[in-house]
Order: sequence, then C-alpha cells, then structure tokens
Amino acid sequence: MRILLVTQYFWPESFPINDLARLLREHGLDVTVLTGKPNYPSGRLFPGYRATGRMREIFGGIPVLRVPLIPRGQSSRLGLVLNYLSFIVSAGTLGRGMLRGQPPFDVVFVYAPSPLLQALAAVRLARLLEVPLVVWVQDLWPESLPATGYVKNALLLRLVTLAVKRIYRACDRILVQSRAFVAPVAALTDQPDKVRYYPNLYQPNVKSAPSAAAAELAERLRLQFSVVFAGNLGTAQALDTVIEAARRLRPHRHVQIVLVGSGSLSPWLARQREMYQLDNLVLVGRFEASDMPTIFDAASALLVTLSADQSFALTVPSKVQAYLAAGRPIVASLDGEAARIIDESGAGFCSIAGNAEALAETILRMTNTSRQERETMGQRGRIFFDRNFASDHLVRELETHLIEVVLARKKPK
Repeated sequence: MRILLVTQYFWPESFPINDLARLLREHGLDVTVLTGKPNYPSGRLFPGYRATGRMREIFGGIPVLRVPLIPRGQSSRLGLVLNYLSFIVSAGTLGRGMLRGQPPFDVVFVYAPSPLLQALAAVRLARLLEVPLVVWVQDLWPESLPATGYVKNALLLRLVTLAVKRIYRACDRILVQSRAFVAPVAALTDQPDKVRYYPNLYQPNVKSAPSAAAAELAERLRLQFSVVFAGNLGTAQALDTVIEAARRLRPHRHVQIVLVGSGSLSPWLARQREMYQLDNLVLVGRFEASDMPTIFDAASALLVTLSADQSFALTVPSKVQAYLAAGRPIVASLDGEAARIIDESGAGFCSIAGNAEALAETILRMTNTSRQERETMGQRGRIFFDRNFASDHLVRELETHLIEVVLARKKPK
C-alpha cells in the first residue's frame, strides 16, 4: 500500500508522527511525506533550511517532500496565521506537482495537530489523486481556538467551523486521539460512524549515550526532588499555574520544577522567574529526543499540565504516553480524559486544571510518598502503556483502518 502522509510538522521537528511513519515503513507500507520547512517550536527555521523553494530529502528511507512555508516566529498571532496559511496554500498548490512521476497512491493520510485546517490541502490532493482520505485529529477545532485565546471573534469561529465541516465531509475515515473526541467530532460530520478512536502512538527511545549537557542535567536533577515538565511551552500548557505553584513551593527548598523545552512562552517564563525570584523554577531549554530517557530517569516525577477548558478536558496530551512509557511517577494538573488515564493506570496523582494551590499540594504529596511507592507508580504506568499503547499493535490497527477505506472505495456502488 502506498500512503501519502500530509503533515505540517515532521522530522527534524519532534512529533509522534515521525515514529509512526518509520514504523509504517518497517511494516512494509510505502510512505511518502508531504510537509513544510521545520521551524517548531522556536519559530525559526532549523539550520540548513530556507523558507522559499521546494525540497526533497530522505528520513529513514522515507521520501520527504517539503513545500515553502513562512516560519511561525515567536509570540506573534499574525506570524502563526501566516505560518498556517502558507502551508495550506503551498501544499495544496505545489504538492501535486511534487508528486508527478511517482507511482499511484492508495490513500492520503493526514496527521492533524493544530491547525486542523492544514487538512484542506489534503482534501484537494485526495480529490486530484482520486483516493480516500483519512485524517487523524489531534486537537478539537474550532473549540481549541477560544480555549487558547487566539480566536474569540464569533464570525471567524463560524467560518472555521464551516471549514472543519468541509474537511470532515471529505474524509472517508476520521481518527481521533481521545475517546472523548468521538461525540464532538461526529456532531460535525455527515456520517458519524466514520469517526473512530485511535490513540497517540509513542515509540520509547532506545537508551543510548546522552549528550554531555543531558548527562550534566541528570546529575543536577538527582540532587533535589525534581519535578520535570518536558515539551512545548505554550498557552495550552497552563504555565501561569506552574508559576504560581512554584511561588507556593518556595519554602520547600528541596523541591524544584524543571521545564525542559521551548515555545512561545519561553521569554515570558524567564521574566516571571526573575520577577518572583523563583530559584526553584529551572528553565533548561530544548534537548534532543535521544536525551529524554536520561532526563526522565533522573526525574523524581514528571509533570503534565493543561488549561482549565472543556476542550482541553477532552484531550490527551501526547506526553502522557511518553511519561507512562518512561516508567516514572506522574504529577498532573488537568481534567477529563487524560486525568482518567493517569488515575486508571495508577501512575501518579492528579489535581484539577488551573488550580495552582492544588498543584503545589499534589507535588508535596508526591515528595511525601516513599521512593518505593513512587517506583511502583512508575512500573504501573509502564504496564498500562504496554497494554494500551504498544506501537506494534497501534501500527497494525492503523493499517487496518487504511485498508478498510481503500477497499470500501473500490466496492461497486
């Protein structure tokens, strides 16, 4: 089976789709990726790339076709809008030309974190290629727009809703990363039964020699009770709650919160740390994915937070699977589906989203939990991960979805 994978985000950006594409190829499927120029999360193009021009390269034997794209920049709503629109336009207009001369594709598959509107380009390509379209929804649109504060205008939200409905109508199957997504997505489709639950896939990194910087950080983490947050530092992550929790934890000098990653709020976090003299809040920047096993192993607990909004309560951040796979205890400040998974797994403690006092108390509760019990929590998390999110099983499940839509399209009507 030949798959055209359309995604605005791909290697060397760090997203679960990188591992999924590689695993699909290892399972004998022929994958070609159509994507943009890497610039997430810093907003600056990665070294060796330029915004203009088309580009072809290889990732693990997979052809990667890159279309022009305007970098997102930092902390700029206009920059984000231009970034999103540039990919939709470039992929929708130049993508077909980059595919000329290739053997026919059987299906177009879209990895769709925000913005879901990137799938508009795939709708056009699937129609031109005369093949079925499958979209894997990572964030609820339009619900996530007012939740993050980026769009609150009622007219614009209605226009986005119409675009989302158009995408869903064009899909042969819609996969959603959270069970709680099924009902709201089905409400926007013409055929609710084409919506299926398909969780995020996480491929645990094989532990290898860490970078010198990661090894040094790991040694520092072991000196105190270190609660590590890893990932994007953006508006959805309720980082104001983390700041306030750090302020409340200042008297407990053996506890530190360590933020590993970068994002649109990195400068704001640095200012808050300085303003409130938060010596217990450590900003270490981005590390390569290959360094994360070393950093996770050295953490006393791993932290995941989301803003207090109904749309986020339906979401399962991909870091939840990463934390479960790491086998470390989890501290969470979130609601809904992700909290249910952490509670069901027995991998850690949850507090309600957006409540800094509750988060600080939950961190202290973890510090007062014995090392043996924390290790047991981590083991329970890893067992839950293996039972529910094992990559081999999920790759076979995705292959089944793709085969079903291809065969259904070929049936005589």
